[in-house]
Amino acid sequence: MRFITLRLKYLFVACALVLLLVAGGFSAKAAGAETVFWSGARSLPIYNVEREDNKIAISFDCAWGTEHTDAILQALASAKVHATFFTVQFWAEKYPNYLKKIDEAGHEIGTHSATHSYMSRLSETEIRSELKSSSEAITSVTGKQVSLFRPPYGDYDNLLIDTANAMGFYPIQWDVDSLDWKDLSAADIAARVVERVKSGSIILCHNNGLHTAEALPILFDTLHAKGFEFVPIGELIYKENYIIDHAGTQKAENKA
Repeated sequence: MRFITLRLKYLFVACALVLLLVAGGFSAKAAGAETVFWSGARSLPIYNVEREDNKIAISFDCAWGTEHTDAILQALASAKVHATFFTVQFWAEKYPNYLKKIDEAGHEIGTHSATHSYMSRLSETEIRSELKSSSEAITSVTGKQVSLFRPPYGDYDNLLIDTANAMGFYPIQWDVDSLDWKDLSAADIAARVVERVKSGSIILCHNNGLHTAEALPILFDTLHAKGFEFVPIGELIYKENYIIDHAGTQKAENKA
């Protein structure tokens, strides 16, 4: 009798947990025209892309200062590399001349949020506001629509990724971290990148890294010699008919 009672008790607890998960899964915070629902699976940004053509992308997060930006743009121009810059709204508004300079040099610009906050802590309404205002700040200078988004600090949750996707943004992470923000030497930055890159990689750098500009010619020359081709992230990723696996690798759907 006691065994039956215990089984009934555990069955009741299990049912209660299922009901809680279902209730939580299908609830969402008030937003705009679209509402995001939790799918039960982890939502991921794009860390890298499954490709066999040796195309890779280098990106620069812009949140503080411009002291080293000209040198970075010169290094990119010398190597004939087009990159992707992710700019925070307050940076774009403070340095519109640099935003324009980046755009006119043929580089791609995505949003890095409005306030550079931990966006996994925000409500859906707050997330939408950050993405809308930050992308509009970029468009107001370049005249171009923004389709790429990189979460500050690499911090995200299902709500952030699902909301960004619902708004038409491609959330972008990275699989090669230069660690240039730690003020590593140019040689160390280049070595970190070169030894980790593979076809479809996305490299993370920063526009205010102390030795980033010095490292770029080294890594560009080395990776070009290895047969890699740099393209903006918008040209590296698939825009439709794709999946993102458990590790964040974007794959063409027919390769799943």
